[in-house]
Amino acid sequence: MARPKATVGQVLLARIESQVTVLASLDDAVRADEPDAVHRMRVACRRLRSALRTFRRLFTPGATDHLVTELRWLAAALGGARDREVLAERLAAQARELPADCRPEQVAAELERWGRAEYRQIWPEVVAALDSPRRRALADGLAALLADPPLRRRADRAATPELARIAEREQRRTGERVRAALAAGTAPAEQRDRALHDARKAAKRARYAGETAAPAVGAAAERYAERMKAVQELLGEHQDAVVAADTLAGQAAGSGEPFGLGALYARQLAAAEAARAGLPQVWARAAGHKLLRFE
Repeated sequence: MARPKATVGQVLLARIESQVTVLASLDDAVRADEPDAVHRMRVACRRLRSALRTFRRLFTPGATDHLVTELRWLAAALGGARDREVLAERLAAQARELPADCRPEQVAAELERWGRAEYRQIWPEVVAALDSPRRRALADGLAALLADPPLRRRADRAATPELARIAEREQRRTGERVRAALAAGTAPAEQRDRALHDARKAAKRARYAGETAAPAVGAAAERYAERMKAVQELLGEHQDAVVAADTLAGQAAGSGEPFGLGALYARQLAAAEAARAGLPQVWARAAGHKLLRFE
């Protein structure tokens, strides 16, 4: 007897349940400041929020809006410490590659001291967020969603064609954002960078849609997710360089190593420019594949 095919609602709930499990399992690791724990919890928040937003039409209207808001809050609470940690590591590593006349070790040491100080300042906010009633309410809300999913009738549709339709929509949306970012190439830097950041977020959401589909669909969805990931990562390199340049510009005035920081600043500008130049080719590779119907 043939096994019944999975519904799109079942695939979605499996994705949500897996990420809720990851989120719950990391509380103690984050409090203990274990390596990579903050990053993994933040990614779980993002994957959950993306699933609830991308597949929102499967839920009764408004049923998941509060969870989306609270997941955004928790990711932001985790993000301050994580972002500064990663930024300091990135810049210190690059500093050690500078020419000798830039005093690379002294520049790296200064950046590492800055990173540690920033991390110590923000870390109590992370722990406070985890210990807050708001965090406990979020856990309860996610558990309630899984215990009694507020799904609409359309969630009973066969998984494969519905997942393909959603992936196609997300790829189309990403393409619109990428084209808008490319068209903003001659706009003021702030406007251009915001458009590129929006394109990155769209590519990430498309990637997560592919990841959600993969357990039910297999290799076709995995390839789709990898193509969207390549776009996301290139645009992530651009965003990282922009943020790093802004940080270095703000530190230069009070620095003991202004020459070295200036050299690093120039490196960030070059990295951002290289990412912008590479975007048309990376997007062409991602979008050049006809989106398979996952069948």
